[in-house]
Amino acid sequence: MKTISALIALVAFGAATGSAAQDGRFGTTTLTAGMHLIKAEVAATEAQRAQGLMHRESMPANAGMVFVFDAPATQCMWMKNTLLPLSVAFIDAGGTIVNIRDMQPQTLDSHCSTKGVPVKYALEMNRGWFQQKHIKPGMKIGNLPPQR
Repeated sequence: MKTISALIALVAFGAATGSAAQDGRFGTTTLTAGMHLIKAEVAATEAQRAQGLMHRESMPANAGMVFVFDAPATQCMWMKNTLLPLSVAFIDAGGTIVNIRDMQPQTLDSHCSTKGVPVKYALEMNRGWFQQKHIKPGMKIGNLPPQR
């Protein structure tokens, strides 16, 4: 009987945590980019990374989403069901921006990190944010979520 109760509790917990990611509820953190502060939602699970910023109609000026990948590697992003024009910075495990790409809404085009340079994070912001703030490859993003 205890095994069945434990199994039911585990399934309920999994459904609750899975639905939180589907509902768009993500944890948040404050990142730094030079003197700029970014309120970033954190997409750290496969389900959260798959959902990303889909179906959103707006995002505040200094807000974004940081994607935390399981292991450093070449990473690619796409914009399926994403209504906002975004820029993405690919960031290595040490917090250094490797490259930045602009992305078109509602496309399946792949936007990838520089081949051969493993990245641990991707930071999506409103398109043009990095350029407007003079944030470029080689600069650091601070306060990134811990690596798993």
